[in-house]
Amino acid sequence: MRIAYLFFAYKNPGLIQKTIQRLACEGCAFFIHIDKKSDLKSFSGIRGSNIFFVEERLQVGWAEFSGVEAILLLMRKAVGSGQAFDYLVLLSGSEYPLRSGDYIRNFLIANQGTEFINLVQLPNLKAGKPMSRITTRRFPTTRPVARFVFRALAKFGLAERDYKKHLGTLKPCGGNTWWTLTRPACEYILKFHDENRRIAKYFENVFAPEEYFIHTVIGNSPFNARRRRSLVFEDWSAGGGHPAMINQTHLQMFRSSQEITLDDVHGSGELLFARKLSDEQLSLTDDIDEIIRAKEAKLTRVADAPRTLKNAGVPADAGGGSRT
Repeated sequence: MRIAYLFFAYKNPGLIQKTIQRLACEGCAFFIHIDKKSDLKSFSGIRGSNIFFVEERLQVGWAEFSGVEAILLLMRKAVGSGQAFDYLVLLSGSEYPLRSGDYIRNFLIANQGTEFINLVQLPNLKAGKPMSRITTRRFPTTRPVARFVFRALAKFGLAERDYKKHLGTLKPCGGNTWWTLTRPACEYILKFHDENRRIAKYFENVFAPEEYFIHTVIGNSPFNARRRRSLVFEDWSAGGGHPAMINQTHLQMFRSSQEITLDDVHGSGELLFARKLSDEQLSLTDDIDEIIRAKEAKLTRVADAPRTLKNAGVPADAGGGSRT
């Protein structure tokens, strides 16, 4: 099992460095794209033989197609590295793992071939994905005049497009940006992008296309049949345009059960990363490290218990009671 962690980042060099230390395991590597607007020098402390920065840095606009382009650059860097990764894991640089690198590696071995991505067909209001997210024309900040005009037109419903004229038989899909996908799925996405530039161009004028372009490609592909929810925890309970920052209340929830799971519109499954943290919250990562150590020490004790009983000459199921 070889894992490529992709960081689509613009800040938090301290958090990224500590995340890499926590995720490090046999067969993994780290690929990092730093927004061109950010000072690359602040990330100079992130070094290692398995750490690779994307040389071609893009200036990424919030909720603009430049974000998709940066993600595709990361994909190409990992897929073209010659290391034959089994999985690519997209992170923003504001996450921290809820398990060790070895645990995550073993989890992916046990679930090999599964695509982990939150994805729904549009419209889906329960998932916060109305059809207007892809039908309302929106221009990037690099085209300020068109952006202003179409924002005004949108207020009167005059900036709408018929997606069927552009997407053809593709069913539009959306979801959360962060995913864990197999290498074949990522190769499929890159090939689709290169061979369907007209469709990619349609998503250039969509709000937050990183939540729709890749999801539409996967949702209309053979990979959709083996899809499960994303592995990233985000707290959107407060509403608004951003998830809540991780705090002590979240940490208490992380402590409360051996596996952190969620069951919602995207299905059920275990969560292996927590978003959102920052360099100002590094002390919280020390708390998470302690949670990880306690949980994985418990796993070791449970795994060793039957062997210990056997060595003592006692059957593992002696007494006829249930074991915990």
